Parts: sequence; structure tokens; C-alpha cells
Amino acid sequence: MAGYPGLLLRILSAKNPAMGPGKARLVGLIAESGSISAAARKMGMSYRRAWQLVEALNKSFNEPVILTAIGGKRGGGAVVTDFGKRLVAHYHGMETKASAAIAADLEEFSAQLRKPAAKRKPR
Repeated sequence: MAGYPGLLLRILSAKNPAMGPGKARLVGLIAESGSISAAARKMGMSYRRAWQLVEALNKSFNEPVILTAIGGKRGGGAVVTDFGKRLVAHYHGMETKASAAIAADLEEFSAQLRKPAAKRKPR
């Protein structure tokens, strides 16, 4: 999450996560590449899993987030809709607001966490 990497924002629909950091990243990578498979490779996930997430995104919202074209001679592709772009921008804005709202509490809480032990150099 913007401001504090250990904090994650997930927006839930009826029973399933509608948007979270992974789906937001996937949408961003699809927007960059125009390809579900290229986005999946960059995230280290299978094409099948990425496709499932795209389907879940499109089922969670009133409008499509990603439009797809079936491959063939000219290849398939994927396009993030204007709605999808606004949705992800809104999600990132909520991340920033949530992080800012609890920044002081996070700093105090984090001060109570055990510090990692220093690694010893081998002799």
C-alpha cells in the first residue's frame, strides 16, 4: 500500500475480494502490455490464474474492467476499459488515504516490532 508496504487494502464484494493489490497490479500490467499472458509472466503467475482473476474482476463490477479478444492469425489481446482505469486509480487513491489516516498509529505499532537479528559473518 502506498506509504506502508506491510499494509494491504482489499475491497470485498458479497463473498469475494473485488479488488486488492494483486488484481490492481494485474490490471496495470495488462494496460501496459495489452496481454493477459504477458502480465501473468511479469507477475510470476500462470496464464490460467490471470484469466480467472480477469473473469472475477469483470463479474464483480457493473461494467467490464478488461475486454478480451480471442487469439488467431493476428493474435488475441486484452484492453483495460476506461472504467477499469478509473477503478484502479480510485483504488490506489483509497490506498493512499488509508495509509495516511493511520500513519501515526502504524509508526507507533511498528516501533514495537522485534528488529531482525544482524547476520553474523562466517569465520
